[in-house]
Amino acid sequence: MADDILIVDDEKDIRSLLSMTLEDEGYATKQAANADEARTALLAQPPKLAILDIWMRDSDMDGIELLEWVKSIYPSLPVLMISGHGTIETAVQAIRLGAYDFIEKPFKEARLLMMVERALDNARLARENIELRARVSDSESPELIGNSAVMRTIRQSIEKIAPTASRVLINGPSGSGKELAARTLHSQSERRQERFVVANCARLSTERVDAELFGAESLQSHRRVVGLFEQAHRGTLYFDEICDLPLETQGKIVRAVNEQRFRRVGGNSEVVVDVRVISASSRDLLSEISAGRLREDLYYRLGVVPLSMPSLAHRSEDIPVLAKYFTNRIAKHVGVKPIRLSDEIFAAMQGYDWPGNVRQMHNVIETLLIMAPDDRNKPVGLDLLPAEIQNISRHGTNSDIEQLMALPLRGAREEFEREYLETQLHRFNGNISRMAAFIGMERSALHRKMKSLDIATDLQEEGKKT
Repeated sequence: MADDILIVDDEKDIRSLLSMTLEDEGYATKQAANADEARTALLAQPPKLAILDIWMRDSDMDGIELLEWVKSIYPSLPVLMISGHGTIETAVQAIRLGAYDFIEKPFKEARLLMMVERALDNARLARENIELRARVSDSESPELIGNSAVMRTIRQSIEKIAPTASRVLINGPSGSGKELAARTLHSQSERRQERFVVANCARLSTERVDAELFGAESLQSHRRVVGLFEQAHRGTLYFDEICDLPLETQGKIVRAVNEQRFRRVGGNSEVVVDVRVISASSRDLLSEISAGRLREDLYYRLGVVPLSMPSLAHRSEDIPVLAKYFTNRIAKHVGVKPIRLSDEIFAAMQGYDWPGNVRQMHNVIETLLIMAPDDRNKPVGLDLLPAEIQNISRHGTNSDIEQLMALPLRGAREEFEREYLETQLHRFNGNISRMAAFIGMERSALHRKMKSLDIATDLQEEGKKT
């Protein structure tokens, strides 16, 4: 996508010269002869860069006043000032008000192009730094970690979907990494140099949700609030928990997504944007439609390409690599030495259901890092895990022991073997080959043993596919 540049100058010849020079270098340009035309163009769609002349005839604002207005509306928009009558004081004033630089007329083409390139690069780096800080502060992994069959499939799907402009609807339980998948889609797309904007639908103010999404403006003062759709122009807008939006707002999103245009609250003119929308929900969306909490037309607009994130329990074989990854990452972030996790901890983690999924696991690892003994060379034992994870085998209660002791030796042995194998089957997510290697049995012998103990065959089949 070509970077678009707004040229504001009262001299038509200067505007044309600038436009031709920039378009020859692959930029897209728009022109304005005065402040009023410039405001109209800026409010309709902000460019990537503005070039403002300081002295403009037949204009209600000069370049300095227009610069102040631009920075009040678009603080991050880079602005180059040009003038044939400028002074050092004027240049200093422009820089102080937020201009990137000042160019005197007549300007040299090479210097102009260099300043344009630098201003755009500087703005791009600023956006990337904001995005990087957002990723670092995110409690989830910045990568899709895991070598399970389901995670390999997800990564392959993302590789196919990312380069397209298709809208994606991600479904999965809370904490499973839906936003992470969305960020990965964005980072592998042609929009990766632009912003990834998050709309947390549950946190959007009910009274101001339209203004927060679409922006607001005052026709009298020419002041406006930039909404999330405009912030995401040329980039990606991510709706987290889309069902939490009011139904009336959902209807407006249908039109905005379909037509890529909307009106700000209080505005008369339409704003045209180029936004890729990715949405996510942890709920059963068809049930939400039936309950009247999600518009059916919005569902079909957003769900062009569906993507499902599995629970952590359904990819338990990824748990050891995730645990090691989190251990090193969190240790660096918190400022403590990494710890060694024992095999008993891995086994307990793989047997646990993880209702909070990856987010819960992240928190457990952080607790282990903080509470672990000072001697970091000794593996951390089960005693530091939360009680609900320690007791995953469900063998340890007095009632379980009493029931086991009431059985004959053969029955007790079968009951133990059944629960042991079911736990290992869950631990390895149905992968019979890995399970057999771990417990020291031939695969065929393991199959026979599981069949004799009447252990669920659907998981066995799942293991064959992985």
